[in-house]
Amino acid sequence: MSRLAEYRKLEQQLAEQLAELDSMKSDSGLQREMDFESKLRALLGEFGFSLQNVINLLDPQAGRRSPGAAAAPKAARKAREVKIYKNPNSGELVETKGGNHRQLKEWKTEFGADVVEAWRTQ
Repeated sequence: MSRLAEYRKLEQQLAEQLAELDSMKSDSGLQREMDFESKLRALLGEFGFSLQNVINLLDPQAGRRSPGAAAAPKAARKAREVKIYKNPNSGELVETKGGNHRQLKEWKTEFGADVVEAWRTQ
């Protein structure tokens, strides 16, 4: 897209947004909200409070949450089960909760993952 075409497109978008802004300015609901906000901020300033103080008064838990955090507490993860593998060649036992065990990896490279998985006793 040429710079001129891009300029014209942005200019048109700006004109549309300005028209929307003008229509919003004449909205009585918006005027009431703006009046309320200005009076609230003046009152807060008069008593030395911030919006965060008011939020903490109304909902003490809200102040401890991060801005994008969900209101529901996180569910605890289910603990991983212990897996036990027994090498039939050497009789060696390996207990692990994950697949990142050094000896288990060596066996899988040497004998293959399917064979080692068949050695699982639990």
